[in-house]
Amino acid sequence: MTDDVLLVHGGTPLEGEIRVRGAKNLVPKAMVAALLGSGPSRLRNVPDIRDVRVVRGLLQLHGVTVRPGEESGELILDPSRVESANVADIDAHAGSSRIPILFCGPLLHRLGHAFIPGLGGCDIGGRPVDFHFDVLRKFGATIEKRADGQYLEAPQRLRGCKIRLPYPSVGSTEQVLLTAVLAEGVTELSNAAVEPEIEDLICVLQKMGAIISMDTDRTIRITGVDKLGGYNHRALPDRLEAASWASAALATGGNVYVRGAGQREMMTFLNTFRKVGGAFEIDDEGIRFWHPGGPLNAIALETDVHPGFQTDWQQPLVVALTQASGLSIVHETVYESRLGFTSALNQMGAHIQLYRECLGGSACRFGQRNFLHSAVVSGPTKLQGADLVIPDLRGGFSYLIAALAAQGTSRVHGIDLINRGYENFMQKLSDLGGKVELPKT
Repeated sequence: MTDDVLLVHGGTPLEGEIRVRGAKNLVPKAMVAALLGSGPSRLRNVPDIRDVRVVRGLLQLHGVTVRPGEESGELILDPSRVESANVADIDAHAGSSRIPILFCGPLLHRLGHAFIPGLGGCDIGGRPVDFHFDVLRKFGATIEKRADGQYLEAPQRLRGCKIRLPYPSVGSTEQVLLTAVLAEGVTELSNAAVEPEIEDLICVLQKMGAIISMDTDRTIRITGVDKLGGYNHRALPDRLEAASWASAALATGGNVYVRGAGQREMMTFLNTFRKVGGAFEIDDEGIRFWHPGGPLNAIALETDVHPGFQTDWQQPLVVALTQASGLSIVHETVYESRLGFTSALNQMGAHIQLYRECLGGSACRFGQRNFLHSAVVSGPTKLQGADLVIPDLRGGFSYLIAALAAQGTSRVHGIDLINRGYENFMQKLSDLGGKVELPKT
């Protein structure tokens, strides 16, 4: 398939302006939340990405009317006629996304049953779904494993419960929120994820009539209500996409204004960007990122859950670190397999060595477990064009950055995966002066 391959002619700094819209890690979940309402919801700042299209299709299969609103990037979601969907149709839609598992709670409330097929998503390490089902059992759901997936039933109204997450997982926190809001009684969730996208989802649910409080110790309490209405909400901007373009500006020696980027949710990234030697300027409409000239600085970096340095920021920034002077140390503590993408960077001329040891001070789940989850990046190194096969969403965009920073031409295979989280990225690359093209057939 030539339309899934991109030719990237490197060596040109990215310069210009692009826009980021609503966060990939919020918008599809807010769309699922509309299932819980008794009336229509209005969601604004929606990006045109594959995850949004997958959820839109799944909602429509379940009888939800989804139509564009009056402004660009606006969706109106009407769940007044929710119904069961055909198993084969669900399976056809769900294979490319992990979000269908978040339909469980809302469908159990609305229909009393739900079906969840096998799940897709990026292969970056263990993301077990068993915990989702364990949580749903605590609420009172029964789950039957079938050849084509999991069949769930709620013989009676789901009940609030106490849950402690072994790790502050974003997906597990979302599952609890979307299930607890209509469950009977109080649900107490401890060791919860507190990412900005989680807070924004809580804002959505509160607008619908939910009662949710967040404590400073990662405890979230949800008091179930009998009924929820619709919402009118503008999604927070995608801080992960914004950081990707910032890293691209740094790696290529460019200057990129990211309209829509927000300072508050990017504070940790901005501090690290500045330590590496990048420059930025913030105004009311977005953030300008640029390489100010001179050598970049090697740093020690550890990923962590919010408010730490996000794992999705790590891969694009590592490409820029190949151009920094000295030894950078990167300790990945969130996904055990997220550094696998570096082998392709080495193929392009980078010097990156992976280690099983924890090269950092933070407590880490992967210590003594034989995972290559720490990296030492030696730079600066000249990158050369190469044949690249995209492994996952953020790794894929990182390959694009590397190809843009390299001398010569790269063939990047599997670019369709980037559409999961980067709206119209081909056009954006072109707008920034990136020399990219689809191969001629």
